[in-house]
Amino acid sequence: MPLETPILCGKTASFFTLGCKLNFAETSTIGRQLKEVGVELAPDGKPADICIINTCSVTSVADRKDRTLIHRVVRENPNAVVVVMGCYAQLKGDEIVTIPGVDIVVGAGRKSEVVDHLIAYFSGEGTDPVHYAGERLHLHRFENGCSSDDRTRHFLKVQDGCNYGCTYCTIPKARGVSRNGSIASLVAQAEKVADEGGREIVLTGVNIGDFGRSTGETLIDLVRALDQVEGIERYRISSLEPDLISNELIECVAQSRSFMPHWHLPLQSGSDAVLGLMRRRYRTALFSDRLARIKEITPHAFIGVDVIVGMRGETADYFQESLDYLQSQAITQLHVFSYSERSGTPALSIPFVVSPEEKKERSRVFIELSNNKLQDFYAQFEGQTRSVLWEHTCVNDQIYGFTDNYIRLTHSASSIPDLSGRITQATIGKQHSIGLAYCTVL
Repeated sequence: MPLETPILCGKTASFFTLGCKLNFAETSTIGRQLKEVGVELAPDGKPADICIINTCSVTSVADRKDRTLIHRVVRENPNAVVVVMGCYAQLKGDEIVTIPGVDIVVGAGRKSEVVDHLIAYFSGEGTDPVHYAGERLHLHRFENGCSSDDRTRHFLKVQDGCNYGCTYCTIPKARGVSRNGSIASLVAQAEKVADEGGREIVLTGVNIGDFGRSTGETLIDLVRALDQVEGIERYRISSLEPDLISNELIECVAQSRSFMPHWHLPLQSGSDAVLGLMRRRYRTALFSDRLARIKEITPHAFIGVDVIVGMRGETADYFQESLDYLQSQAITQLHVFSYSERSGTPALSIPFVVSPEEKKERSRVFIELSNNKLQDFYAQFEGQTRSVLWEHTCVNDQIYGFTDNYIRLTHSASSIPDLSGRITQATIGKQHSIGLAYCTVL
């Protein structure tokens, strides 16, 4: 791609991203590509020449947020070329391209083409709205992505797509088949992050445990290779399907130099009957086994768990089964989602629909359980000393950081200057609030 392409040089761009960290990594990559051809970031509050909107479509609520954002961006940037991409663009691209003010719609597997499409558009090759749908060819192509939040932490896209067929989910349609970058390319990106001063990398993807399907490598190979990158002190894996976590992987992470004792597992339900309705590829016995193995090797590990409430077919008895199961497990925190009806999914044929009011109540119960477990986890480590990576962000003279096992700590920024971006030892103190504790920096 030529540097400082005349047709784009000097133009300004604004970026808007909804959804997962994977989307943020992809948006950031496009931002760097536009910068390379001379596009500048639009000043805050000023209309831009180019607006990039990266959308999510995991729930119907996400779709509504997408539409609201698109209309707001068009209204606030009346002369901009508006590009809409992401999962919503893949699933509903034909509808989005008819929205007044939208100029370019880019489907899955084609985000790497955005700069080329903008060059063509500004060159006058066509001024009518264009929809570049993601076809089968594009849904097999891996596109790199890496972003930062707060400069100390970066999100590296290592995998995309999913070959699973959960009845409630549209992600396979929105993002295509499971595919990944090569270990060599990902190591090179991690080395660049280190060169830029990044200290921590979170590995992101749709189904990270399936890593290697398109390159013949394995996730363990990737873990071992990234562990050798100098300058990166910490890695975290954003999410792993329970059936793809082997004893070897658990031991590899535990023995590594830089992979933190922090796991995020999408359980989705603690009822085997509901897991069957969801077509999940495990049952609670396997989940319990994996969790027990992690805790056996790293008893101090933080365990985040995704759960869905109100799935079609989730009777009151099944919900109680799920609640009882979660109460019995050594998890740290729940990420609670309400089931959302998605057109074209097999779940729509399942009888028994949970009312919105009941979904809200079940969500409240799970959130309360999560808060209690998180408080208990923090209390377990009160008085202990652990390593902390301090963020660059300071609010009201407070600086924040995370321990290796993901306990969030706060400290006065003015009392110890220059903590930002450093890793120090700190003694964990009393809890300030749910998910935040005071500390003494050593």
